[in-house]
Amino acid sequence: MARIIWILLLLTFITSSWLIYTRCDEKNISGIPDEHVKQGWKVWQEKNCQGCHQIYGLGGYMGPDLTNVASQKDKGPIYMKVFIQHGTGRMPDFHLNDSDVNDLILYLAWIDKSGKSRVPASAVEWTGSLDIKN
Repeated sequence: MARIIWILLLLTFITSSWLIYTRCDEKNISGIPDEHVKQGWKVWQEKNCQGCHQIYGLGGYMGPDLTNVASQKDKGPIYMKVFIQHGTGRMPDFHLNDSDVNDLILYLAWIDKSGKSRVPASAVEWTGSLDIKN
């Protein structure tokens, strides 16, 4: 009897693993980043965007969390392009070329597909760190 249970557990594990690895990409949750997405990530790193912005709630708190900016209502690629190209009162204009701007937007759109991140303002301490108790 114990042997039958172990065999059933093993078959269940194999079946679920197969389904996860063969069907997980149907919704293209994040997919494999192409060269433009990788270049956008490189721009993100070189310009130290995480010093002011968060991805998945990690990073600075001067700017907003950009995990899902590409899919937010009234935002998206055009909105992102304007902010990236011209900056704001708090965000500097990094004088990026069109290719770098477009790659950065593709990187943020790729991140957007991978998950959700909403850090409530009440969870941010006065120091700018995340209060993990909330």
